[in-house]
Amino acid sequence: MKKLLVAMMLFALPVLALAQDMNPVKWEFTSKKVSAQEYEVIAKATIEGGWHLYAQEAGEGPVPTSFKFAKNPLVAPKGKVAESGKLHKAFDKNFNSELKYYENTVTFIQKVTVKGKAVTKVKGSVEFMVCDDHQCLPPTEVEFAVNVGGK
Repeated sequence: MKKLLVAMMLFALPVLALAQDMNPVKWEFTSKKVSAQEYEVIAKATIEGGWHLYAQEAGEGPVPTSFKFAKNPLVAPKGKVAESGKLHKAFDKNFNSELKYYENTVTFIQKVTVKGKAVTKVKGSVEFMVCDDHQCLPPTEVEFAVNVGGK
């Protein structure tokens, strides 16, 4: 009996460890030169099937996706972070609210103006929450840094 219990525990531990490290969203951060002094800082989220990532204005209940940018005297943000992707709107009985979210992929774009000609970094973080039909994962924060400026 003890051997069976030990065997079951050894089998369950890797499964539990894997479940704790569940991360259904992969982020890619890049920048694109738009003009001599203007760049787009691009955050692309790839979302595993069955999961959805909430929009910046998600509705009542879940933690919406939000961006924080570190202060940099050589970079000035221009406007708000834009979203590009297929936006879904649906009533969620778990939150008792109509919610806005993305599935598969979504791209967030922040335009910035670079002062001077030196290469510098735009640093910050994105906080987001994902859910599937049965569960929501706790909000997660991912840090990023992308180069802008230069020739």
